Amino acid sequence: IGSELCRQLATFGIRRLVLFDNAETPMHNIRLELEEKYPDLEFVPVIGDVRLTARLDYAFRTYRPQIVFHAAAYKHVPLMEENPCEAVLVNVVGTRNVADHCMRYGIEKMVMISTDKAVNPTNIMGASKRLAEIYVQSFGQAIAAGQIAGGTKFVTTRFGNVLGSNGSVIPRFREQIEKGGPVTVTHPDIVRFFMTIPEACRLVMEAATMSGGNEIFVFDMGESIRIADLARRMIELAGLKEGEDIKIEYTGLRPGEKLYEEVLSNSENTLPTPHDKIRIAQVREYDYHEACRVVSRLEELSREVNVPDTVRLMKQIVPEYKSQNSKFCSFDGQAAETTAIAADITA
Repeated sequence: IGSELCRQLATFGIRRLVLFDNAETPMHNIRLELEEKYPDLEFVPVIGDVRLTARLDYAFRTYRPQIVFHAAAYKHVPLMEENPCEAVLVNVVGTRNVADHCMRYGIEKMVMISTDKAVNPTNIMGASKRLAEIYVQSFGQAIAAGQIAGGTKFVTTRFGNVLGSNGSVIPRFREQIEKGGPVTVTHPDIVRFFMTIPEACRLVMEAATMSGGNEIFVFDMGESIRIADLARRMIELAGLKEGEDIKIEYTGLRPGEKLYEEVLSNSENTLPTPHDKIRIAQVREYDYHEACRVVSRLEELSREVNVPDTVRLMKQIVPEYKSQNSKFCSFDGQAAETTAIAADITA
């Protein structure tokens, strides 16, 4: 998503594009690609990490961006279920760090990339992205209400799976087919919503353009796709027959995974916009100062690698977060034992 946003932004006649990433090789590759295609545009590659505030501060004070697109995140559901403290440090604390620097340096607009998994989350990854949304939206609302001096507008965009992204099913299925199978699907009935990376990024930028600030935009993802049907179609397109040349093997739902993702844009939970594929989510609002204290406490617990209390606090702040097929199911309904901060949060 970050790379495609850069590709599309490069066509808009902008003066400078600053790329901030902790992955060296992808940064090198996207820089070569963009410099070849757009020789008149100034590209600035900055190796950094949203967890490192000194490096963020360097980038902001040196280059003074006008608009920030924040796509940095840990996104793989089973992996984050095994590493919840790292999910919090990147997805929640990292987002806070970026948002705070946007306000400090007078950035005009911050656009955050979220996920459909933040809606009624069943896993650590989705809950961490919902917490990031809470911080960003409450921050923007506090600025708009005059509680905090500043003019930055914060925009969040939610969408589902994108075709061909790192670690997604299509590259995985292609690799398995090339090796002769089996093609692994977690469950015969599992379905997902998909859109292409360029389409998702176009909608991100359209939402950012129409935003007045502090909205969470959700995208119409179209019809859901049965993953087993996708696997069969890819086998057919490779000129092979399922069951004869290539087998489909069902491996069982992974920790935190559910059969059906939430429908993002229905009339019950969203409001319309002038764009037929973009709606505004109606969500519970949180007080900014309480959100600050919760994020700080989550950071402390995560740096201590106190997994039980980190997850308990996440569940208390996001009451709709109910674990599924996870070792954290036992924490549902429990009160956090480590802090009274969450009790002060009011919806």
